[in-house]
Amino acid sequence: MKRIKKPMHRILIAALGLIIIPAASMLLYFAVYYHATDSAEAALEGSAGVTVTSVDEGYLFDGYGDDAALIFYPGAKVEADAYAPLMLKIAEQGTDCFLCSMPLNFALFDKDRARRMADKYDYDRWVLAGHSLGGAAAAILAESRTQHWDGLVLLAAYPTAELREPTLSVYGSEDTVLNRDKYEEAESLNYWSDETTEIVIQGGNHAQFGDYGIQKGDGEASIPAEQQQDETAEAIARFIEEKIPE
Repeated sequence: MKRIKKPMHRILIAALGLIIIPAASMLLYFAVYYHATDSAEAALEGSAGVTVTSVDEGYLFDGYGDDAALIFYPGAKVEADAYAPLMLKIAEQGTDCFLCSMPLNFALFDKDRARRMADKYDYDRWVLAGHSLGGAAAAILAESRTQHWDGLVLLAAYPTAELREPTLSVYGSEDTVLNRDKYEEAESLNYWSDETTEIVIQGGNHAQFGDYGIQKGDGEASIPAEQQQDETAEAIARFIEEKIPE
């Protein structure tokens, strides 16, 4: 019995469908993301002590400090601008901040960005930081040992391999997005640095490290976002002063 040959154009259409449909689904997935609030956009205007400028990789929050800088990776599907209030508060306490804008708002798509940024600017001490999946991406870069980092700050995040740098871990008591099982597993596997400081912000949740509204699956915070960010900025300032001396 002879087999009936399918027309070539039908084969091509079917093949294109296998490529186009997944690609379209992926683009649709990343097209929906958390946007910065108006208050976050206002923080990009800077303050009396901090000048905010646009750079190739995102924004520079330039305060009165001149020897230490922090590079920050946003959480997954969160607009980078949403973290402007937190960066402003950190810069006002003496550490310049670079807020990274990521491809499709996904830090894992360019986790080496901080390394390239550090090559462009002249600071004596570099702190790598990130929120949620952005923190995971920062930890992966630190774990790669491709560059020395003086410290690492993880906000509602955890490492997936051994860290060596002095590390600050901060999360909110009402955070129901952070995978606590994975967080504790990282502890049991000794992934956290021997010089790890853990801070739990009472009443804080997952989303309030930034200003982008309510995050799906998150717990309800009992403190305002500004208080959570104030406490976070103060914890980071203490960490840099005590664990990463000049």
